[in-house]
Amino acid sequence: MVQIPRYARFVATSGGDAVVKITISGHPGSGTSTLVGLICAHYNWGSLNGGDIFRQEAAARNMSLADFGSLCSEDESVDRSLDTILQERMLTEEGPEVIESRLSGWWAYKNGLDCIRIWLDVSDEERARRVVEREGGELADALESNHARSAIDLARFEKMYSLNPESPIPYTHTVESSSLQPEDVANAVITILEGTN
Repeated sequence: MVQIPRYARFVATSGGDAVVKITISGHPGSGTSTLVGLICAHYNWGSLNGGDIFRQEAAARNMSLADFGSLCSEDESVDRSLDTILQERMLTEEGPEVIESRLSGWWAYKNGLDCIRIWLDVSDEERARRVVEREGGELADALESNHARSAIDLARFEKMYSLNPESPIPYTHTVESSSLQPEDVANAVITILEGTN
C-alpha cells in the first residue's frame, strides 16, 4: 500500500519560469533512478541525476562510493560544485523536468520552486537487498556499507548546509515503497503529478 502523507506546499517566490516539474530523493538503493527512468519515459521528460554525477566522479577517481563519500566530507568543494549544478539547472527554462538527488527536494524548496518534491522511503533491509541484487555481495556487507555511507553523508550535509535529507520539511509527498514493484511506485507518483494539474 502506498502511503502518501501530504506536507505543506511551499508557494513559489522565485524561479517561477523554471521547467522542473518534480524532484525525487531517497537513500541509495531506494529506487530513485528507476523511478526517474519510468517517469521520464511516461512523459517524455528529461532528467538530471545527481547520483550519476556522483558515481561518475567516483569512477573517474577510481574510488568506491564509500571512499568518494569520505573524500567529499574532507573536500567540500566537490559537493558544492555538484549542488551548484543542480540548483542552476533547476532555475533555468532549458533545464530538465525531473531532478534526482538526495538534496534536490531541499534545493527546490529553498529556491521557491512550486513543484512536486518526492521522498522515497524504503527500509534498510530492502535497500541492502536491492544493492546485492544489482551489484552482488553479501546482504550483511551491503547493510553495513549502506549504514556507513548514510552516516558519512548525513554528517557532511549537516556540516555544509545544516540540513537533513530525511526531514519531511521540503517534501510535498513521501512514498513508502519497500514492498512495491517499480511500476507501482511510478504509478503512484504519476497519480500525484496528474492530481496537481
